[in-house]
Amino acid sequence: MTAATLPVGATLGIIGGGQLGRMSAMAAARLGFNVHILSAESDPPAGDVARRTTVGAYDDPEILRRFAESVDAITFEFENISAGGLDILSSLRPVHPSGAILAISQDRVREKSFLAAHDIAVAPFHSVPDRSHLAMAAETLGFPFLLKTTRFGYDGKGQFRIADRAMLEALEAELPYPLIAEGYVDFACELSVMVARNALGAVQSFAVTENQHKDGILDLSLAPARIPVDLAHKAQDLARRVAGALDLIGLLGVEMFVTAQGTLLVNEIAPRPHNSGHWTMDACVVDQFEMHIRAVAGLPLPDPYRHSDAAMKNLIGPQGLAACPPALQEPGLALHLYGKSEWREGRKMGHVNALFPLGALPGSYGLEERFDRLFSRIEEP
Repeated sequence: MTAATLPVGATLGIIGGGQLGRMSAMAAARLGFNVHILSAESDPPAGDVARRTTVGAYDDPEILRRFAESVDAITFEFENISAGGLDILSSLRPVHPSGAILAISQDRVREKSFLAAHDIAVAPFHSVPDRSHLAMAAETLGFPFLLKTTRFGYDGKGQFRIADRAMLEALEAELPYPLIAEGYVDFACELSVMVARNALGAVQSFAVTENQHKDGILDLSLAPARIPVDLAHKAQDLARRVAGALDLIGLLGVEMFVTAQGTLLVNEIAPRPHNSGHWTMDACVVDQFEMHIRAVAGLPLPDPYRHSDAAMKNLIGPQGLAACPPALQEPGLALHLYGKSEWREGRKMGHVNALFPLGALPGSYGLEERFDRLFSRIEEP
């Protein structure tokens, strides 16, 4: 069986049981598929909405074989999966996106090297496998520059801004090698594009999203991004180029910087649904999760047109969860909770989407005041 022939009633396996797996499972169910979740944690959020859940390690060969034999095709909701484990799964069932794409996205040096090799602009970078390479990275890039762990970093974790040589000398003995050093980008704004591609090479991309972060975590996404139309078209074309270069089957989030000079640099790629695409759940007939499932299953990819402008606000930690009662009372807000039982600081608990008439987003529409009002009404948890 191939991704192009996955029939209604088939079982789709999803590696990972977090919120992205949860929302992907809900989209798969709408399309008539059964979902089997493999999670390393007991009682995962995705387990609430899936037909079946297996709890086990992502690198346990026996668990992986049993899981693969129970499904017709496999996808994943996050990148922190054992490459060897994915090799086992791929030998038994179609896995999309492919293990080769996952391996590129798992390692920042491989990711940047792949993009640069395909003439896709990225920030200057230098591999820092150990302490001996730090001085060369500093000399090549100059101060300030960024140091990032090559693997497992997300939401601002594992990142260090090196302002000067004194800071570098103070940190160098304690840094968690291997690292990648990246030149500091004086960017005007951060963008992302969700792009889908199926086995036949059909490609669709959602509207360009403008993203704002707080403490390294995505706080607010605006769709469409408040940028010139020609730059938006360039961002979508760039995302499609990345998807084609990867020979993607599935969904890909492409994060970009707009430099102070108005050029685009690709920052990261994520071969899965992405936090910055959550606005599509209420502003598009076919959202990012359904587009992901369609691409993996080989179904048609319709134009993901936007019927409304949208803003997405993340609900982070206990304070974010405490915003739910006032959010339910606020007209025009769509609340999405992730079913997480543990409320801890910095953890994404859900999000709210606000919709506006097409063309309203670039103007003065009181979005900040609306969300400020929402969070000012929070009672202490």
